[in-house]
Amino acid sequence: MIFRRRFADLVSRQLDLFASEHADLLEDVELYLRLYNEAPRDEAEERYGDYVYRVDLAAEALAEIRNTYARTLDEHAADEYERTFEKAAAKRFPRIGSALREI
Repeated sequence: MIFRRRFADLVSRQLDLFASEHADLLEDVELYLRLYNEAPRDEAEERYGDYVYRVDLAAEALAEIRNTYARTLDEHAADEYERTFEKAAAKRFPRIGSALREI
């Protein structure tokens, strides 16, 4: 737990920056989820694809932040940082968290 604390402030700031720089994308994720939920049955599959596409874009942007910093660390620290980052990202952006773990 002590190791996760060492990255907690950094990760929090990284996620704040992500939220600020990608506010439009985060709004699109919510918009396309709503469009999917409200879509008639014959349009639902296409709307879901639109939603997943936005989630994937957001997850890729988060993964870029995670991976860029992790490359500056030794292997052990990188693993701890990545776990901390993914846990915090999933908590803050629950719709994107599972997609991030797959990247």
